[in-house]
Order: sequence, then C-alpha cells, then structure tokens
Amino acid sequence: MEDRIKYLFNQYFDNNCSRDELEELFSYIRAADNDELLRSLVKKAYDDTRQKPSSQTYVNESGNLILTGQEWFSDAPLPKKRPKKRWLPMLAIACLVAAAATIAWLTLHPGRKAALPLVAATTKKTTERSEYKYVLLPDSTQVWLNASSSLEFPDHFSAAKREVTLSGEAYFDVKHADKIPFIIHTGKISTTVLGTAFNIKAYPDRENIIVSVSRGKVRVSYNNTPVATLVKGQQVKVSSVYSTAVEKKIAPAAVAAWQQGNMSYEDESFEDIIADLQRLYNVNIKIDNASIRKLKVSTSFRREIGIEQALQVLCQLTDTVLKQENGLYTIQ
Repeated sequence: MEDRIKYLFNQYFDNNCSRDELEELFSYIRAADNDELLRSLVKKAYDDTRQKPSSQTYVNESGNLILTGQEWFSDAPLPKKRPKKRWLPMLAIACLVAAAATIAWLTLHPGRKAALPLVAATTKKTTERSEYKYVLLPDSTQVWLNASSSLEFPDHFSAAKREVTLSGEAYFDVKHADKIPFIIHTGKISTTVLGTAFNIKAYPDRENIIVSVSRGKVRVSYNNTPVATLVKGQQVKVSSVYSTAVEKKIAPAAVAAWQQGNMSYEDESFEDIIADLQRLYNVNIKIDNASIRKLKVSTSFRREIGIEQALQVLCQLTDTVLKQENGLYTIQ
C-alpha cells in the first residue's frame, strides 16, 4: 500500500492524477484502520516521493493503468505533461487527513450515523477493443480488465457479501475478508471466493466460460448449482451451450497470460479465437469457410507479432487462406 501511495503522490505532484487514481487514493482512506496510521503513511509517502525519481508506471488520459515492466503491456503513448502546480500535493494531504479524521470519528462514535442514499450507487468500468484497465474496488480488491470488457460494482459493499458483475475477461486479486464472500456474476455462472487470485474469461459471444486459479480457492456454479471447486493451478471450462464443465490442471504462471502479452489457446473453437483477435487488435475478420468455425485449435503466440502473422499461424494450422482488402481480413 505504501508504494502505491507514493506513486499516487507523484501523480499529484506532477498534476497528472486521473479520476481513477483519485478514487483509488480515497479507497485507501476507506480501508485505513485509524487516523494516525494513515497520517504516518501519507507523510512518509510524500517525503519519499520527493527524494526518489518518479515511477514510469502511470495512468493515461483515459484512466488506464500503464505498466512498463514485464508484468503488463500497452501501446498507449505517455501522457503529455501539464503545467505543474506545486501546491496540489499539500492540498491533497490536507484533504486526505481531513477525510481520514472524519472516518475515524464515525468509527469511534457508532451512535452517530452518516446519511446514506436509499439506493446503493453503482459504478461501471468498461474497456474498448485493444484497451486494458486497472480497477481498485471499494474493499481494495484489484481487478485488471481485458479488452472489450465491463465490470459493474457498488460504491460500497454490504457487510454480508461483495458482489460484482463481469462481462468479458478480467483477472481478480481479491482482498481477503473472513465471512464476507466475494461473488462474480457472469451470466448463468457465478464464482465465489473469500480471498484469492484468479482469471475469468466470459465474453457473451464465447461458447465457453473459463475460470483459472493462481492462488487460493474458488467455487464455480452454473444456475446456482455448484459445478467445480478450484484451487491453485486448476481451471474449469463451462459450456454455456451444452451445460457441461471440464476441469484440468494449469500452470499458475499461465493464469491470465494475456497480462504478459502471451496469447494461449488450448482446444478452443476457431471462431472464438478469431473473436479474441478482433478484440485484441481492434480489427475486423471474416470467416468465409463455415466448416472451420467450430474446429478446435490449440496454439500460442506473443501479442507483439501483430495481427497478420497471428492470422497466418491460424491459417497454416487450419489449411486456409488469408486475404486482406480495405482493412477487412478474410479467411477462406
């Protein structure tokens, strides 16, 4: 948490802080145990950021987290610098400490209830094609959204359970909370955890929903009926067409391989892989040969090879021909 706060103060100092970063910063306030702890962290983080060079990790103008190390990839350009306002970090500290003090006061005076809305507010984060986004939830759960995905969640989780709705693909690192399950809804599939890290691939146009676990334990249900309980290094593929579930072992490092730019497919339908490539590279691809749409394919490649080479690999595996005209790729 301390390293992340340091980074956020760097953003404040350079006047590059996005709305998502502001929400993330205040989520740390909500998670703070008491006022004094937050005061010391804020002061230490601010002092340290003035002595060390700024991290190359940043959030761009669209609110997307960009990591320049091996753990992430992005083709987005660096954000343009704006005029610096040196008073902004100090104002941020004052606001943070004041907010933290208010939270601590409410904690120490349980008889005083803050006014709450009658209907819980919700937030929806989305990504476009070839776009990726980092989201920090109110309970400090971290989520990485893949391309063409959406995540909907309440601004405040209840004391009984934490529920979110996902369409697309995301990697979750869930904040552990005893007796407060974290539930991800994806159509007829629900995934329940207490604290773990796992990946869910559940695009609406896919035949299968895939859940892979890199740490902890999850329970996967179909129409409220449990179909699998997974631990580290396990994966389940649930067919939304045939209502079947197939479990297998998987290397923990292969979970959410897309975060490192690795595109890996095992026994996936040709049309599902093509749909993935359209989202990944933001291109249009037409399959003229209907006989190969449901053909099962296993392959892998690096994202940076580009769309044409990726399609050539698939054409070689399926004995088909690739054509390109006016921005449209056609497989015959």
